[in-house]
Amino acid sequence: MRLINLFQSLKLSSQVQIVRYSSEYVPKALRSLKAKSTRNTVQFYVDSFRVRAVGGSGGDGCISFLSAWCKDHAGPDGGDGGNGGHVIFQASYAAKSLNHCKSVVQALPGERGFNKECNGKNSQHVIVPVPIGTIIRDETGRVVGDLNTEGVMFVAARGGAGGRGNKFFLTDTEQAPSVAELGAKGESNVYVLEVRSMAHVGLIGYPNAGKSTLLRALTRARPTVAPYPFTTLRPHIGIQFLQHAERCRGLIYLLDGAQDPQEQYEVLRYELSQYSEALGRRPSTLVINKIDLPEARKTYEKLKEKMSIIGVSAKTGLNLDLLLQVVRKMYDSETS
Repeated sequence: MRLINLFQSLKLSSQVQIVRYSSEYVPKALRSLKAKSTRNTVQFYVDSFRVRAVGGSGGDGCISFLSAWCKDHAGPDGGDGGNGGHVIFQASYAAKSLNHCKSVVQALPGERGFNKECNGKNSQHVIVPVPIGTIIRDETGRVVGDLNTEGVMFVAARGGAGGRGNKFFLTDTEQAPSVAELGAKGESNVYVLEVRSMAHVGLIGYPNAGKSTLLRALTRARPTVAPYPFTTLRPHIGIQFLQHAERCRGLIYLLDGAQDPQEQYEVLRYELSQYSEALGRRPSTLVINKIDLPEARKTYEKLKEKMSIIGVSAKTGLNLDLLLQVVRKMYDSETS
């Protein structure tokens, strides 16, 4: 009987549950006191920028004397200072604009020298990526650099050399020199960066001529388009962007068929010749857009008898394959 009671007590004790304590509150992240903006930040395209490049100063040399056992003055052991960093502009495919550049780019100084002939560490160079095709001008406007290839570098400001420690000034007549050099100052130069796109074909036309729509139809670019005039974000700014057309192998004059195409072409040719005579002699192709409209179709049929012109509709995709063939021939003629 006692054994049965013992087994029952052991069975009951094994069924006892362990009490666990927990909080009924779920942990939550702390709410930021500052309200977050819901506005989408737009990165503007910057193709001209003025920047000051300042190289890092060199580290100062060290004045120190070695103290050994039984010999308090065992000679100078001051190390040299490290060199300051350079400021370098490097052409890179990753950079599409100059909107990331700062007005002042300064490299860090070198580390000072230490005792026991320990030299200071050289500072790392500051490399600023810029788009391929960037031209660098000095304060006088003279072109001092042309970064037209991936990886090409331009040293904008050199860092100062590190000063030498008193160990360097040890001579036969001077066994305990108490002199060291200060680090040299880094260079400080002002440059103007200009981006000239490395495109094969340039697209030139009036606002609302359909340039963005044509670009969306031919490429994977997604510029803003809408079925109303002046979708261009900043109209009449094209004169400032003509520098991008200087490196294009060919030009496409995109004319609005709903307006007066011949007048548009004459005005565009005049503006290009005023900016650069070489642009006026560049291989070009005339393209009239919006021929899906009846009035534009009639204008295209009349102009086709007078001049060599291609009629397309960027909205419906009409004759885009013909335009691509002409662009390909233009590219092959320049590369051959």
